[in-house]
Formats: sequence, structure tokens, C-alpha cells
Amino acid sequence: MNLPNRLTLARVLIIPFFMVAILTYEKYPWGYFVWGEETLSYNEAVALFLFLIAALTDQLDGYLARKMGLITNFGKLMDPLADKMLVTAALVMLVQLGRIPAWMVILILSREFAVSGLRMIAASEGMVMAAGPWGKLKTVLQMIAISLLIVHNLPFSFLHLPLDQIMLWAALMVTLISGFDYFWKNPHIWRGES
Repeated sequence: MNLPNRLTLARVLIIPFFMVAILTYEKYPWGYFVWGEETLSYNEAVALFLFLIAALTDQLDGYLARKMGLITNFGKLMDPLADKMLVTAALVMLVQLGRIPAWMVILILSREFAVSGLRMIAASEGMVMAAGPWGKLKTVLQMIAISLLIVHNLPFSFLHLPLDQIMLWAALMVTLISGFDYFWKNPHIWRGES
């Protein structure tokens, strides 16, 4: 197994540890950092660290695969799947903690399933749908929003509004726009035209 594929697999293996860290912070806190008048549990800090490491492997594995000429079928399949697993795990955990409404997660995941389905149809016809600018922006905004929601107690704000909520709404809007963009630009795929 080459290095990019190992990084992809590492991203999947980080997910259970991330989930344990984020879900245990209320009942089984490992300790606390003090930030001004706010506190951040070690659990949340570890969860944030693991999430950021996993998110960075997403960027690194693709870069290395292209640079080193190590693009494999395993990587083509597992890289986007690992990304979806990480984001899905994080969003579901944040719903359980009451930091994000379930309806937002349903919209975000519906877009992910719809675009994945479109990509599978394209792949079955020998076409590749590369991520466009909206899709790349969507990924960045989702990662920032999730990171801020993990450490939601810290006083990050913009114009006296909570930055985690601003980024969450921005991520949702761009997620939906990018989903529509994929379908708008590829009608021949979803209409079944040659």
C-alpha cells in the first residue's frame, strides 16, 4: 500500500478516536483549559486536533498521489469515501451534542449522497467529475465550521455574532450551491444522454 493510500486509511482510522473524544467531554472530562472567561475541555481539544489532522490528510494524500504518480483505484474510491465518513461522523456527533440542527445535517448529507450518486453514474460511463471551485470551497467551509463547532465555547465572534454559526450557515449555503452546480453543469449524466 502506497503512502497516499495509507494516509487515506489513517483518516478512516482516526474517526472512532475523534468520536470518543467529542462524546465524552460532558460525562468524562479529561480536564479543562481556561480561555478568558470560557473553558475548553481537553476532550474537545483532542477532538479538534484529531479532526484537523484527518482534514489535513485529505489534502496531503491527494497532493502526494498526483505528485508521485501514485493514483490507484483504491485511492480513487476511498479518498472521497473517507472524506464523507469524517464529515458525516463529525456532523452527527455535533447534532447529538445539540450544536447543529438535524435539518442542516440532512441537507448537507443529502447533497453529498446526490453528488456521489452522480459521480458513480459518470464513472460507470467512463467519465470523471473533478471537484469544481464550489466543491472545493464547500469542503473548506465545512472543515472550518465543524472545527469552530467542536470548540463552540470559545469567544470567536464577528460583528458580535458567533463565528461558528456564521461559518455553519456559509457552509450550508455553499454546500447546496455546489450540489446544484454539479447537476447544472452535467445534465447529460443525470438525464442519461450519451
